[in-house]
Amino acid sequence: MNKLPGSPLGLTEYTGVWDTPQVAHLLKRTLFGATVQDIGYFKNLTMPAAVDQLLQPTAPPVAKPLNNYGSDATGVASYQTWIGTGLLYQDDTMNTNRLRSLQAWWVGNLLNCGRSIHEKMTLFWHNHFAMDALAHVSDIPCELWYNQYLTLRQYALGNFTQMVKAITIDPAMLIFLNGNTNTMTAPNENYGRELQELYTIGKGSGSAYIQDDVHTAARVLTGHTVDVNFNYTFQAGNHDTTNKTFSAFYGNTVITGYSGAPGAGELDTLLAMLFATQESAKFICRKLYNWFVYYVIDDTVENNIITPLADIFRQSNYNITTVLSTLFKSQHFYDLVNSGACIIKSPLDLLAGLAREYKLTVPTDPKGQYNVWSMLSTRSASLQQELMVIDLVAGWDAYREAPQYHELWINSVTYSERNFYTDLLIGTGDMMNGTTLRIDAVGFAGTLPAPQDPNKLITDSLAVLLRPPLSDSSITLIKQSILLGGLTNDLYWTNAWLNYVATPTDMSAFTTVDTKLRALYKYIMDLPEYHLS
Repeated sequence: MNKLPGSPLGLTEYTGVWDTPQVAHLLKRTLFGATVQDIGYFKNLTMPAAVDQLLQPTAPPVAKPLNNYGSDATGVASYQTWIGTGLLYQDDTMNTNRLRSLQAWWVGNLLNCGRSIHEKMTLFWHNHFAMDALAHVSDIPCELWYNQYLTLRQYALGNFTQMVKAITIDPAMLIFLNGNTNTMTAPNENYGRELQELYTIGKGSGSAYIQDDVHTAARVLTGHTVDVNFNYTFQAGNHDTTNKTFSAFYGNTVITGYSGAPGAGELDTLLAMLFATQESAKFICRKLYNWFVYYVIDDTVENNIITPLADIFRQSNYNITTVLSTLFKSQHFYDLVNSGACIIKSPLDLLAGLAREYKLTVPTDPKGQYNVWSMLSTRSASLQQELMVIDLVAGWDAYREAPQYHELWINSVTYSERNFYTDLLIGTGDMMNGTTLRIDAVGFAGTLPAPQDPNKLITDSLAVLLRPPLSDSSITLIKQSILLGGLTNDLYWTNAWLNYVATPTDMSAFTTVDTKLRALYKYIMDLPEYHLS
């Protein structure tokens, strides 16, 4: 992939053309895929109204993860929720099974994201506060990971400072990064380090905190732990009550030490100090830019986008929706340099986007639902993106490893497997426990405005499924070789489609259009461009 320079256009509101390409660009970056129906819906809004609606939070999912794994050590029946049961029971097999259930359930939430960025932002923060639940099946009950998902979702579009505090005292996080063993007599620096390096300040050119700041932050955080029931608690007897002095990077801030319950309040002072720095806002704005716009931040982008966006972020008291709204409404976001500089879809973007764009059938019964969600979860893991199992605390490699970044999603193994899976879905389908996941090619074509016109059918399909445009000669070749069977008269396809519409129960008529449409969509999904967003 070419590393294109950033657009010189800035954060001034975009006032250009608002049509299918712009809408599809916005939706593919902010949702999981861009469906025919969603493109049509948002085209009828103004660009600002479209962004405002996408940024509307949605209610947390009502349904809880279910036992889709059979035998449960605490007696939870099949397809009943295990949330609220057996939190203290430590059994590696049961905890692993519950983790797989939770992963599938989360994939279901991605598929049901609707017309809100809420689920995608929850995923963004999950990568930001990356954790590996599978490595902790022996010491962290799976329900704590479910609770953490709800916490990330609660703050995903809200106040970042409040989110950081909530995650700092999140029981799963406390155990994961050893905060539960951080005491005045034995300070543990793990969380104090990651709080600065990965969660708030980063390692950018303006980041100049020192090792002493890591140790001092750990001292501030002493006493925050979990009780025997895995609930957060502050143990004042384990808290360092002395004053804590930070380096010149933090203005030599002194956090006054307190004994008793007031000692817990030192956390608020620590966070206020971190967020008073310019670098904290820039760090988060860079990560948002990498995720939603492009993975190269050159001097132009740093000066024209990151710096003013960080100013807006700070001025809004770190309101996440405010900074996203500014970015998604900007000239920069819609400039061809950026909308044309596609990024490689992550595995979850690929799979959830495919499922939503083709409107893959998900059964209504719990067993069928979990079969579908599990199939997609398992496939995403094999493509190197597994929910709740992020090997490194810095997050998935594709969002942080320079200079390749998103190119790391693709290698000789994963690219072949991506094509194998799309071929499988457009072919016989993926199957699990009696449930089949398969693309309905005829059904998808039927949602387009003019499926009887082979030219419109192809261009309308490409508008939904492909971001980079194909040349007119390529479209003509696809039409003649696939839809027309080598002929040159468009009436061949038109008659075939109209014949099927007139006699939908005629298997011969159906097979004629189904075979050609499956060949068409297989061809499109086999293109390298299909993996770009």
